[in-house]
Amino acid sequence: MIFDHFAVSALTLDEAVSHVEESLGVKMGAGGQHAHFATHNRLIGLEDGLYLESIAADPTVPAPSYPRWFDLDVFKGGPRITNWICRVDDLESALEGLPKGAGDPVALTRGDLRWKMAVPANGKLPCDGAFPALIQWQVENLPGLSLPSAGLRLMRLEIAHPEAKWLSETVPLNDPRVVFVSGDFDMQATFDGPNGTRVLR
Repeated sequence: MIFDHFAVSALTLDEAVSHVEESLGVKMGAGGQHAHFATHNRLIGLEDGLYLESIAADPTVPAPSYPRWFDLDVFKGGPRITNWICRVDDLESALEGLPKGAGDPVALTRGDLRWKMAVPANGKLPCDGAFPALIQWQVENLPGLSLPSAGLRLMRLEIAHPEAKWLSETVPLNDPRVVFVSGDFDMQATFDGPNGTRVLR
């Protein structure tokens, strides 16, 4: 399991993008639509093969008859980091060793991108989304490596949750940048970059 990217959700995509740009002092790039879940996004490349996406429900298309991913159907409040995503080589095998709530594989596409994602049937990942979503890319060039970098290097992703101990014991990730702490659910990312230290929540 390797940390791949994380997501800032909002009621609208414009709100999510503005939140990222104001917090980090950089401009987000283009994105696209996810037809299966009726969402749309914009992306920004980070250092070390990571990237960040802003995401929201897409009001230009009908809502699906099933829950959207990242629990976006019931999103409320201001823009914020809601989810983080880890990539694996074999999604089905990875899920065998994780809690059932981690989701089931869903085949997805956007433009030239193809991937499988573990999405719970109700759209809700364990621990309010503090548990990572799993992705298996089916492309030669990973987005995190092909997106132009904004020069921001993630120094720390702090994930606060009452079940922090369980998360640290259950999530098979060895990445010193990702830290679980006990507390009310919250995510906070600290970056170093052209504008010095910046924090995104």
